[in-house]
Amino acid sequence: MTQGGNAPLTAARVTVEVTAPKALDVSGLLLTDAGKVRSDADFVFFNAPHGPGVTHRPASGGTPDAITIDTSAVPAGITKIVVTASPDEAGATFAGIEPTATVRDADSGQVLVTFTPPQLGRETALIVVEVYQRGGAWKVRAVGQGYANGLAGIATDFGVTVEDEPAPAAATAAPVTAPVAPPVAAPVAPPLPQSAPPMPPAPPAPPAAAPSLTKVTLDKGRVSLTKGGSVSLEKNGKPFLSSVRMGLGWEPAGRGRNIDLDASCIAFDAKREKLDTAWFMKLGIFNGAVVHSGDNLTGEGGGDDESITVHLDGLPPEVCGLVFVVNSFSGQKFTDVKNAYCRLLDAGSNQELVRFDLTQSEPHTGVVMCKLVRQYSGEWVMTAIGEYVDAKTARAMVKPAASML
Repeated sequence: MTQGGNAPLTAARVTVEVTAPKALDVSGLLLTDAGKVRSDADFVFFNAPHGPGVTHRPASGGTPDAITIDTSAVPAGITKIVVTASPDEAGATFAGIEPTATVRDADSGQVLVTFTPPQLGRETALIVVEVYQRGGAWKVRAVGQGYANGLAGIATDFGVTVEDEPAPAAATAAPVTAPVAPPVAAPVAPPLPQSAPPMPPAPPAPPAAAPSLTKVTLDKGRVSLTKGGSVSLEKNGKPFLSSVRMGLGWEPAGRGRNIDLDASCIAFDAKREKLDTAWFMKLGIFNGAVVHSGDNLTGEGGGDDESITVHLDGLPPEVCGLVFVVNSFSGQKFTDVKNAYCRLLDAGSNQELVRFDLTQSEPHTGVVMCKLVRQYSGEWVMTAIGEYVDAKTARAMVKPAASML
């Protein structure tokens, strides 16, 4: 199978094996139509190996970690099971160890489909495949969606509870992380589950508590980000709004000097390929889902110098990331600029939700300010970047922006 492809399941019971050049931890999550687990019991992994219709098989004697799914035993209301993988070694990425998923008939062992995702990089966790129900039939889809914040990012996206305290020593022989921090987008998660040796059959136990991992949301109001920080655009566990505006501003560092900076929004797909760019020469993209306010030639005056409005609900499904960049079209360096910032506002009420102040400048002509990344669950996460590059046009910003998704 190729990424995004799907195939019908020809067996009621299937085993999804995931292999790579290095040891992996494999898990499964049972999801409803809302894309969330019903409770933590729907998170199946080595330390909680039994779920309704879904079981985890630990690696042993050359047999890889696997998730077995009995579609006839999956409860009503569960329409999708996602199979995830993460390197067993804490902090390791998938760079150079792209995994292969082999879907077998669980009874006969016959191979039904295989899938290896395209080249990966700094991803520390991966949604490999999903087994889903469509029109009363079960199918399998090749996903290959990576996360930079480990298994924690995946689990959080799908509603697994985040605990504030680490589990007691007896329960943490194999620590567990439970939810992407804002994905796509995000700090490295705590150590991931370690493979455990086969154990005698035992009654199912509730999932172990997770190490400390804070998911920042808009529940407590306005959020100020520092470089690398992320915030989920959720409130009370639900999407907070559908239309936002990214305001970008700056001031000339010296009196009497005009600084012509240009703000742009570059849209990418799941493979980090550019889809389109909203900038001062193209003010609207995706039929008005992203709209640029127009060019400001000086950076003078109060308030935002340029703004870009995004109607999140109007974005095509292939849009997975929006990167907001500022470049100096006239070639002046950012050392000639002060008080550069970006802020996210509710486009309806004009209420400021998130702010990121760029406290330091560097002698370059472009800066990647921040990104909005759509998680696999549909949740949007904003991450402050603040990385300077040498680029004077929106076109020249595409490659560095893609590398920071």
